[in-house]
Amino acid sequence: MVGIITYGVYIPRYRIKVEEITRVWGANAEDVTGGLGVYSKSVPDLDEDTATIAVEAARNALRRRDIDPCEIGAVYVGSESHPYAVKPTACTVGEAIGATPCMTAADYEFACKAGTAAIQTCMGLAKSRMIRYGFAIGSDVAQGAPSDALEYTAAAGGAAFLIGCEDPIAIIHRTCSFTTDTPDFWRREGQDYPRHGGRFTGEPGYFRHIEGAVRLIFDQSGKSPKDYDYAVFHQPNAKFPQRVAKILGFSQDQIRPGLVVPRLGNTYSGSSMIGLAATLDIAKAGDRIFVASFGSGAGSDAFDIEVTDEIEGRSFRRDAAPGVERLLADPIYIDYARYARHKGKIVMQK
Repeated sequence: MVGIITYGVYIPRYRIKVEEITRVWGANAEDVTGGLGVYSKSVPDLDEDTATIAVEAARNALRRRDIDPCEIGAVYVGSESHPYAVKPTACTVGEAIGATPCMTAADYEFACKAGTAAIQTCMGLAKSRMIRYGFAIGSDVAQGAPSDALEYTAAAGGAAFLIGCEDPIAIIHRTCSFTTDTPDFWRREGQDYPRHGGRFTGEPGYFRHIEGAVRLIFDQSGKSPKDYDYAVFHQPNAKFPQRVAKILGFSQDQIRPGLVVPRLGNTYSGSSMIGLAATLDIAKAGDRIFVASFGSGAGSDAFDIEVTDEIEGRSFRRDAAPGVERLLADPIYIDYARYARHKGKIVMQK
């Protein structure tokens, strides 16, 4: 039985309200927030990036369970905002948590589903007994060009899931993927900000791939939405996951615990993983969780997860690290000028 051994999240405390961004660019705040369902988004501090966020998320995971870092045989970091074009983030994370040198490490890129692709890799390595534990991390300081539609939602945050076969707090019964070459979102080497093909974003991109992955896993497992207590879908905004849930037959009650995007924004590779973490924060033994990520380019990973008694056992201490709700609490709101400095949109001349 392969599954989640422990998990952790990190979300920067700085936030900017969407209405502050609309104030600068002259957009109608009600139109933007009403259309996207996002009211604020997280902003990295000046000394935070994908690597530091990934390290903090992994450390929070290890605070919840006594795991010898030397037994972590793999570290994979999924992101589309790695600090270096040539220099793996995963090595930095592995060193910081004490997992080096006897580990395999790599950086993953598949837009917003790189973290869940890392989960699938760790599942295979753990189930084949090539490793005892593997860290799958989704972390991003998401980019959006000034005044572009992405700027209203592109946020910062990450989640880390330790995958293994020994006493998991949640079993991953099944996973599958649905992938095509759909050019809905891209950033070429050397470009500061991604571009998007607006008409490909919704139906050909997000909805086709999530629906494809969900229907495929249902065909394989014989299950349906009524078999799950909770569901988590990739959250580029608040409208898309609610709409796809309705199309597929999931209720608002099932997706509500994991729908954190209105206060957090879109953390790209961390998006569906933070939603899963928020759900695990309240889950009880026996609960069934459905997860479907989405990454532009495009693809979706679907997971059938069942929470075990270990989540309430002595070896796992859920309160030893901050949950998603606690990390979202007490934000420090900043204005657009400070936000632009934090995001490197303006740089002080020396």
